[in-house]
Amino acid sequence: MIPRPPRSSEPTVAEADAWADVLVRRELLHAVVLTPTGQWLVQDRPDGPVLVLASPADVLALAATIQQRTRSTRPESR
Repeated sequence: MIPRPPRSSEPTVAEADAWADVLVRRELLHAVVLTPTGQWLVQDRPDGPVLVLASPADVLALAATIQQRTRSTRPESR
């Protein structure tokens, strides 16, 4: 895998919100909610525990982890 260059800026709330929307629509997470304090509440299934993420960067890190896990469990299509 080719390493990505470091980001030139911190992830924004809008970017994290967009990833959260995709993860919920694709049913990779059950719910992601931004609180008024700027924290994110994440639940992977309806009856699962709620994870509290502190920042948009944490949401993007979770999205990257889910994406990596999804790609590593998918059979090769070649």
